[in-house]
Amino acid sequence: MNRTAPEGYTSVAPWVVTDDTGALLDFVAAAFDGEEIARVPVEDGTIGHGEIRVGDTVVLAFDRRPDWPAMPSLLRVYVPDADAAMAAAVAHGAQVVTEVVDSAWGDRGGRVRDPFGNIWWVTSRVEEVAPDLAWQRMAEPKYADAMRVAQETLDAELSGRESGVASAPRRPVG
Repeated sequence: MNRTAPEGYTSVAPWVVTDDTGALLDFVAAAFDGEEIARVPVEDGTIGHGEIRVGDTVVLAFDRRPDWPAMPSLLRVYVPDADAAMAAAVAHGAQVVTEVVDSAWGDRGGRVRDPFGNIWWVTSRVEEVAPDLAWQRMAEPKYADAMRVAQETLDAELSGRESGVASAPRRPVG
């Protein structure tokens, strides 16, 4: 496959549009050990372009114009220690959406809503699990409950309802 992105960038990059990109960059640096690459203010005082590297991905951002709709993002970030990163995110103003738990497929993670309305799935790979074993584990109460809670908490957060809806995953046929 031919490389199309510049060195240090991935082929697909997330953009986050927020009301305070400077504060978002500061949050990502503090919560997820991000390394700020660019913060470009424009003449009206807003941030016209920002970049921050988290692991091997550059997250791009800029300030929303007043007549644009709010566009919260849903992002997954792999970190060395999900528990520590969740705690750092909360310490910097995030609210827990889903508590940290182990998944059937070998990740440990939870979700936070950052102070700008974006939801981050904060995840660590804790073990390599073969797909067949992951599907077997999905039937175990520990993992089935974790999946149900993950679905319910995200649905409640996004819908604004008191409680969310969940639906058990079904193994693809074939």
